[in-house]
Amino acid sequence: MKYIDLRSDTVTKLTPRMKEEMIKAEVGDDVFSDDPTMNALEDYTAKLFGKEAAVFVPSGTFSNQLALFTHCKQGDEVIVDQFAHIVQHESGASPVISGVQLFTLESENGIWDLEKLEKMIKVKTISTTRTKLVCMENAYNGRVIPLGYMEKVFNIAKKHNLAVHLDGARIFNAATALKVEVSEIAKYADTVSVCLSKALGAPVGTILVGSKEFIERARLNRKIMGGGMRQVGILAACGFVAIKEMSKRLEEDHKNARYMESLLREIPGIRIDESQLDINMVFFAIDDDRKEKLDEYLFKNGVKILPYEGSFRFVTHFDVTRDEIKQAIKLVKEYFA
Repeated sequence: MKYIDLRSDTVTKLTPRMKEEMIKAEVGDDVFSDDPTMNALEDYTAKLFGKEAAVFVPSGTFSNQLALFTHCKQGDEVIVDQFAHIVQHESGASPVISGVQLFTLESENGIWDLEKLEKMIKVKTISTTRTKLVCMENAYNGRVIPLGYMEKVFNIAKKHNLAVHLDGARIFNAATALKVEVSEIAKYADTVSVCLSKALGAPVGTILVGSKEFIERARLNRKIMGGGMRQVGILAACGFVAIKEMSKRLEEDHKNARYMESLLREIPGIRIDESQLDINMVFFAIDDDRKEKLDEYLFKNGVKILPYEGSFRFVTHFDVTRDEIKQAIKLVKEYFA
């Protein structure tokens, strides 16, 4: 059975173009920095984001944790949103790998009270650690964070000599929604994590971009973390297709998400989260006890969704057509009828 998969935009399969480029890719040993395809991808991505250098790693979690590991020393504090991916979905890696203290600052859907942010910045004393890094995220779940706000956070950080890291797992979605180049977002961070397998279709990989000096240290730390890879030009070939081609079609996913949202609104009792409608996601809740078993019902009928966890999240991507979206939401409608 072919399933309609709405769980995430990470479930996409390789495009024919990616398969072709993998076969043709020239490879070398990336630990020695002589894989020509990977070198080219890292150089291209760094320039695209307005940074000096880049390093490829297996995943977004690896990239974020590598950034923390490279920016900070043991005992340093990192200010991060309370629902950030770094906190919620990276298996508690930060204190294990970097030995850092995460200060989770409450936000309003990704937007901090900036006065409170500045008050929370610590200077090293006999009793307190020092704040070393501020982490932002854009897109933040289904919401795109305004550039004006990012600039203010960046300026506060620089006022206190702090580094800024941006979890840009879906930064191309954010740029599409904002109608700007990704470099316009990246300029408000010292380092940016750029995922190739979310929305862009690559099978593996995230790229960490930053200054030349930072990336040199990050490359050493990547080896320490076990991320030194060999003939990875085959993955870099997919990455080129992801960035150069797949990033240009994200508006289609956004429009499909809005179409899905319109169909869900026809179902009595469903409450759409109006604050998270900027990219390729729809978050919603429903006051119906049967919601706990919706994923099981849909799976039996050829649709995959994530289990209910306080709300539902349906995600569009290039492997889901409008007709399939219509079919999936029809099943949701029938389930709650």
